[in-house]
Amino acid sequence: MPSPIEAVASSDVQWTESTLAALIETTKPGITRLVTITSGVGFALAAVSHNWAAWDLLLTALGCLIGTACSAAGANALNQWMERDRDARMTRTGSRPLPRGQLAPGEVFAWGASLAMVGLVVLLVSGGPVPAIISAVTIFSYLLIYTPSKPRTSVSTIIGAVPGALPPLIGWAAASKAVGIGALADPAGWSLFLIMFVWQIPHFLSIAWMYRDDYAAGGHCVLPVVDLTGRSTFAAMLVWTICLIPVSLAPAVFLSDWLGGVYAAVALLLGLIFLGFIVRFIIVRTREAARAAFIWSVIHLPILLLVMVAEAMGRKFFA
Repeated sequence: MPSPIEAVASSDVQWTESTLAALIETTKPGITRLVTITSGVGFALAAVSHNWAAWDLLLTALGCLIGTACSAAGANALNQWMERDRDARMTRTGSRPLPRGQLAPGEVFAWGASLAMVGLVVLLVSGGPVPAIISAVTIFSYLLIYTPSKPRTSVSTIIGAVPGALPPLIGWAAASKAVGIGALADPAGWSLFLIMFVWQIPHFLSIAWMYRDDYAAGGHCVLPVVDLTGRSTFAAMLVWTICLIPVSLAPAVFLSDWLGGVYAAVALLLGLIFLGFIVRFIIVRTREAARAAFIWSVIHLPILLLVMVAEAMGRKFFA
């Protein structure tokens, strides 16, 4: 039987591990990971056009990834702090640390603010002011524009797609080696922004349609909640998915030195498959079809980004 001192020490360790796990949960690790990956893609595609000293490349890339990850994690934690009351009313979010009472609101606020500040400082030091400014715009538009708009208008989905699409530009600016705002002058970087922007709409609407009753309970004014017939939702999903096809091909135009037939063929195929899932959902209108469309959206983006980077790197080092 452990002594009282051993018992207290064991309890402290468990509490610390449990609290740390809960704090990490507030950062929405899956979303933070995706944001970091897209920033890394932007960095890689900008970096291939320049000659780098190995150590300089490593430090800049690590700074970009760590800074983006901390910024995204902090913004997500602050978002959960802001939405804790609405989260408590929804089944899919009711088990988050704040609604279940595992963490105090003040703890999450301090945690999120600290992470966001660390991320901005790391980006400033490693990549310069432009990537840090883009990250700051991402954080503030996510927290001060998108989050308050969610219970007010269904246009919030489009508003929220802006901060969701900015991370590739963080990486692009960090690796472009352009001076000042010139880092954002290249349309190739904006083509990555457009892919992320357009992709998010059918991706999110498929989730919102599956959980429309839950979103309604939480007071979220998403399109599937206010669109009782579903016609506007289905039309939006169809139009945005169709738009995703030419938008996905844009990097092959603006990065023609590094992307060509391989990427274009894969992008077209992925886009057509995505469109097929959306059309099937519109026809059958079942939860299973919506889930299939959502799952494909999750598969679609990583493959697209992987092929994009793989072809660019292949041309850089083996062409």
